[in-house]
Amino acid sequence: MFHMQKKAILAFVVSSLMVSAASAQTVLRSSDTHPDGYPTVEAVKKFGELLSEKTGGKYSVEVFHSAQLGGEADTIEQTQFGVIDMNRISIGAFNTQVPEATVTQLPYIFRSTEHFHNVLDGPIGEEILAAFDKVDVVALNFYDGGARSFYNSSKPITSPADMSGMKFRVMQSDIFVDMVGALGGNATPMPYGEVYSSIQTGVIDGAENNYPSYDTAGHAEVAKFFSLDEHLMVPEVLVVSKVVWDGLDAETQQAMRDAAKESVAYQRELWQAKEIESKAAVEALGATINEVDKAPFIEAMKPVYDKYVTDPKLQDLVARIQATEG
Repeated sequence: MFHMQKKAILAFVVSSLMVSAASAQTVLRSSDTHPDGYPTVEAVKKFGELLSEKTGGKYSVEVFHSAQLGGEADTIEQTQFGVIDMNRISIGAFNTQVPEATVTQLPYIFRSTEHFHNVLDGPIGEEILAAFDKVDVVALNFYDGGARSFYNSSKPITSPADMSGMKFRVMQSDIFVDMVGALGGNATPMPYGEVYSSIQTGVIDGAENNYPSYDTAGHAEVAKFFSLDEHLMVPEVLVVSKVVWDGLDAETQQAMRDAAKESVAYQRELWQAKEIESKAAVEALGATINEVDKAPFIEAMKPVYDKYVTDPKLQDLVARIQATEG
């Protein structure tokens, strides 16, 4: 989609980023919106250590956490242009640019964490990663983003009827907007960093996310009702700019793929520990966590699937994901 134009215009970026073999280490800049210490941030640091080992110190990675290089939507474009070398991004931030990845954003497509891992660790996961090539990034691996649930400042949500007329922040994703609409709520796309003040001032009623984000962003301070509907398990994806990738030799490219895959187990361990820690932290703040009967929520998603899964290839992909054990 972007590739030929960018390659022609931005070939100079490669020469500025890639150094000769005789000179010092090349430091790849990687973006993340989450704070230092967050599981994805630490996993990309681990990836950098592994990459340095595998390349004899030729390459390393510096992680710019806490949205230092911009929000996800902005940094995706910068990564596509080669201005940022690497990026850890929620698949949801790609919206519908990558149809195969869009399938992973469908509400309730994953039944459990085990199912999520079984799908993404296998051939279906590889197929989805390969699909990112068409948008000028090379996707290296998936990290856990946990189960996302709704939280708000006024009441527990136990059924879709409770969401009627309520305003919820979502990522800039058409599917997420339609998901909230199908449940009777009003979706408000906005940058992650604006959510706290928007809930605090009543611009929105709440948002949806996982325990660690709910905790680390301080949202539990202003939205004390967390309802475990677990509508999404959106993978995080680590990508490298195609501009940068094309400047690497085959050996370095393979080292990068191997290091990325090896960092996954580390991220999952950190994630599981962080979920437990964050749940305890938000409960200590006075957050009320309620269980939800998911059946009516799942039933309400039929129009979302009808809208986004029209292509027979995507229908086949959905069927294969649903047929995967877990």
